[in-house]
Amino acid sequence: MSEGRLRVALAGQPNSGKSTVFNLLTGARQHVANYPGVTVEKKVGHFSHDGKRIELVDLPGTYALSTFSLEERVARDFLIEERPEVVVQVADATTIKRHLALFLQIAEMERPLVLGLNKSDVARKNNISVDAAGLAEFLGVAVIPMSAKTGQGRTELKQAIVRAVDRGPAKLRIDYGPLEPVIAKVEALLMDIGGLPDHLPRRWLAVKLLEDDAVLREQFRDRGTETVPLLAQVERFREEIEKEHGKDAGELIGMCRYRLAAATGDKFLTARNPRQARLTDRIDSVLCHKVFGPLILVGVIYLLYELAIVQGYRLTTYTWPLLEGLKGMLSVILPPAAYIYDPVVRSLGLWFIDSVNALLNYIPVFLVLFSLVAFLEDVGYMPRMAFIMDRLFKRFGLHGQSTLPMVLGGVYIGGCAVPAIMSTKGIPDERARLATILIIPMLNCLAKIPLYILLVHAYFPAHKGVAMFFVATISLFMALPVAKILSLTVLRDRDTAPFLMEMPAYHLPTIRGVLGRAVERTWLFVKKIVTVVAAVAVVVFVLLQYPGLSAVQQDDYTGRGRAALARFVAAAAPTAVGERLTDEARVMELIAFSERYKDARRRVSSTEASEAVNARFAQLDPGFYEIVMRGKKSPAARQLDRAFGALERERQTIRREIRAARIDASFLGQIGRALEPVTQWAGFNWRINVSLLSALAAKESLVATLGAIYQQDDEGGASLEERMKATETGFTPLHALALILFMVLYPPCLATLMTIKLQTASYKWMLFSLGYQLGLGVVVASLVFTGARLLGLTGLQAMYGFFGLMVLVTVAVGCIDRAPSRAVAGAPADGCATRA
Repeated sequence: MSEGRLRVALAGQPNSGKSTVFNLLTGARQHVANYPGVTVEKKVGHFSHDGKRIELVDLPGTYALSTFSLEERVARDFLIEERPEVVVQVADATTIKRHLALFLQIAEMERPLVLGLNKSDVARKNNISVDAAGLAEFLGVAVIPMSAKTGQGRTELKQAIVRAVDRGPAKLRIDYGPLEPVIAKVEALLMDIGGLPDHLPRRWLAVKLLEDDAVLREQFRDRGTETVPLLAQVERFREEIEKEHGKDAGELIGMCRYRLAAATGDKFLTARNPRQARLTDRIDSVLCHKVFGPLILVGVIYLLYELAIVQGYRLTTYTWPLLEGLKGMLSVILPPAAYIYDPVVRSLGLWFIDSVNALLNYIPVFLVLFSLVAFLEDVGYMPRMAFIMDRLFKRFGLHGQSTLPMVLGGVYIGGCAVPAIMSTKGIPDERARLATILIIPMLNCLAKIPLYILLVHAYFPAHKGVAMFFVATISLFMALPVAKILSLTVLRDRDTAPFLMEMPAYHLPTIRGVLGRAVERTWLFVKKIVTVVAAVAVVVFVLLQYPGLSAVQQDDYTGRGRAALARFVAAAAPTAVGERLTDEARVMELIAFSERYKDARRRVSSTEASEAVNARFAQLDPGFYEIVMRGKKSPAARQLDRAFGALERERQTIRREIRAARIDASFLGQIGRALEPVTQWAGFNWRINVSLLSALAAKESLVATLGAIYQQDDEGGASLEERMKATETGFTPLHALALILFMVLYPPCLATLMTIKLQTASYKWMLFSLGYQLGLGVVVASLVFTGARLLGLTGLQAMYGFFGLMVLVTVAVGCIDRAPSRAVAGAPADGCATRA
């Protein structure tokens, strides 16, 4: 960067307190983006010291600089391509040996380094002492004891960063023992390759090639024929090393690093009566117990679900009135409602704000959810949760850290795919992360529940408990086999990462840290999702509204509306207020007054507040108030009230019929009829198809669309279940079962699709999720419906049979060997749980 400015990279392992150090140095002067082409968050902040403007980039937390995970590749690529002037590694002073292995890998890249020993206060409390001066002299870098939680060492760290540029790279050189002659030969071969960047140390390149670094190997291969002899010779060297030592070169290199890290830690760290370590071990003996551990995990998951999804959703009762108030403000600005046909601008505006509000309504859920997740992360339980579940999930191509997303998505019933997919960001294994993202929409999100309840009540009234248990569990028995199949097919070539999980010491989090991360993550959701969803909602509006009604239909509805209006005007003429109700515009004033009055009464609960509303509206317009008021009225007012009620009922009936007719004639309606030749094998007619198509925007709209299609007659009183059964006379429990199964596999809603796009940084995976679930849903629903009819099974019998079949399929698929994955070179650090 220019003189007077420094770019500094902040590196460190997960749970080292790196994010807290970043906040300590930058304060509020930071912003969050994504690294180019990937979904890993990029935090950038600024601060000044000794006249220098310092840009601090928070790299993803990683245990190494290999290329097994997306986070590792992003961190290493930044150090190589962006070439920061200084790298600061944050290490936990209580477990320094675990962090020195990463330090040694950064040091080999020959960048100026500063080592920040975070949590030094915790180390002191636990009688752990680190010889910082001796360690600094041995490593050849500044070593700063600090505590990001209390602010200790902030000034010293800033000073060390500024001085590191003049100090230069770390002086420590790793001795790879018997591999040194081979490394020297590869270095010599590299000298003959022209055009290599000067900032990449030849020794580092030689070591990475011997480690068989996949990314570096491909980069050399892309340079053409010049590097073919080099790569061939390196491969011969690797074969000779394995033949001579019985171990892969990468494994030997990793072992050398870990041995040096362990020896350095033993030399400069002294632990006297480590109370925290003993306390952590005692807690882990219970939480990670092979019997009690899973039981406690179930309790934690239930509590997380209860607080975030159930209790968090109850908070929307307080936020929803605010969002409704926002809609009310917009409705005042928009053109007023018409008697029969509202202006397009008004309809579009209200549709737009409803779409946005549907997402903003999740904010309380996200705040509670992200606060709880941050709490579990800081306490140290999240790694334990992943460790316990990894044994089961790895059989289906998933990861231990798939647990939380699947719980939030509704692994039993009542989740939400949007926060679930957002929480997959912490899964380091790309194959497992994508598999998790692609199966989460199959779980039981809250938006599916109204349809399930509708169908169970209508078609399984004598077996509600059995049917709801089937609904709640069948999604998991379908999602797990699908995840395994995806990992063996379309995701087979995706990078995998070993299950490398540090088990940090337990400690209490800070309120500021927990709430700060919760607000930050929620703001990212609002900023990234809402604008995109709102734009796409306009497209859905057009597809549901156009091409619109025919001229004959418009004339019919207009005629019925005018007739009803004429009857009311005639009934009102003899009354005192009748002279004001002479045309459509004046009657619309009364309708608007009535709607405002009803809305005001709905917002109050006490008698005093209700009387205050009555007094306010009586003063606002005494004549109109006498018509719409609740209570004692004069005979003339009662007669006019009955006439006005008849007018409102007729107007609402006409407007509902118009909505249904528009849906029928809309582009989506035409598509629904066009799909009947395909969906008939699943038992779906055009009305079901239209409802399912409308749910692509939001699954909540499916039951609402059914309500519009199965219109209530003038007498009213019939429930939607009764109206649906009355209209669909040939619909049976088997039809309902097929529809339930299709909804389980139904493509993600608009908000979920946008979240998939954001988390995968790819429209390809968004469209794949849409397509494969749609195809799978049609196939499964058709096979069950048509197969059961051919076998003469009832809906309940088909339900039992399909459930048993999917349990057997899940067990069988779990026994299939996993897709091949690469193993990490070298041994893991102490205290880490691993699997290849």
